[in-house]
Amino acid sequence: MALEQNSAAVHVTGDVLEDFVLIFRELLSKYLDIGEDLNVPDDFTQSEMQSGMWWRHLAAGGFAGAVSRTCTAPLDRLKVFLQVQSTKQRISDCLQYMLKEGGVQSLWRGNFINVLKIAPESAIKFAAYEQVKRLIRGNDKRQLSIYERFVAGACAGGVSQTAIYPLEVLKTRLALRKTGQYSSILDAATKIYRREGLRSFYRGYIPNMLGIIPYAGIDLAVYETLKKKYLSHHETEQPSFWLLLACGSASSTLGQVCSYPLALVRTRLQAQAVTIGSQNPADGIAAVEPNMTNVFKRILQTEGPLGLYRGITPNFIKVLPAVSISYVVYEYSSRALGVNMT
Repeated sequence: MALEQNSAAVHVTGDVLEDFVLIFRELLSKYLDIGEDLNVPDDFTQSEMQSGMWWRHLAAGGFAGAVSRTCTAPLDRLKVFLQVQSTKQRISDCLQYMLKEGGVQSLWRGNFINVLKIAPESAIKFAAYEQVKRLIRGNDKRQLSIYERFVAGACAGGVSQTAIYPLEVLKTRLALRKTGQYSSILDAATKIYRREGLRSFYRGYIPNMLGIIPYAGIDLAVYETLKKKYLSHHETEQPSFWLLLACGSASSTLGQVCSYPLALVRTRLQAQAVTIGSQNPADGIAAVEPNMTNVFKRILQTEGPLGLYRGITPNFIKVLPAVSISYVVYEYSSRALGVNMT
């Protein structure tokens, strides 16, 4: 297994442990709160493109993502709920409130649109990634370096996020909605548009895009540094499964910690109309200022630095089950679609 593969696209090797390490790091970035759209997309061979095998890979990945997101949706809603609160709340108290307000089914609010956006998100990202790669290569048919692929992935992620961002805003609003507030996704979109205008569908866009860069940059830099550090002491020895797993986990986790405050500010801006005018402290929902700078200042003044990390606990808790479920479902769905995994 070439080391360069670990920080690039996912290419399966046929070895279960090595395959898990390769896919784990990509999946980890998908299920952390920010940066999920800057992990480098898959590279497909010419034969895969011509045979149509590429769409089977994307379909298997989309199905795996849908199952994984659905299974961990309660943790995701809990995270969003905690992110918009201005006072410290225990996870158990928030969970109890959600169950009391809407029952068990309310734990899956916002999940349908979260699953629905997988298809357009993946398609736009894949198309943009291929186009940027062609622009970087020009007439040269060489393989792109990891840093060139990072740039291509960043551009593709930016394009896909810009295109589907209104769905992200709707997901947040639907996750925070009270019983009876919206009857459907279309009803929510219509009411938000009539009450707040078109610009409301891009609230939080700036911190979202700003958060992508440090996440992916730190993730890539830390992973490459740890890998090179190991190779400088063990030039002829391939790193073990556990070492690769540790490097991938450490790099993604550090990137998440550094970029999480921007994710939190993004969520508060997305939820702005939900939170403004909230009079009942029992709701546990905070009043949100109208722009990124004011939100940052308000949080630091009233909640302190730790206020920028509200909701990070359920966010980390959901990662392991999300990654594990996605990996297993991807394996089985790939086989069902006839994808050659060797």
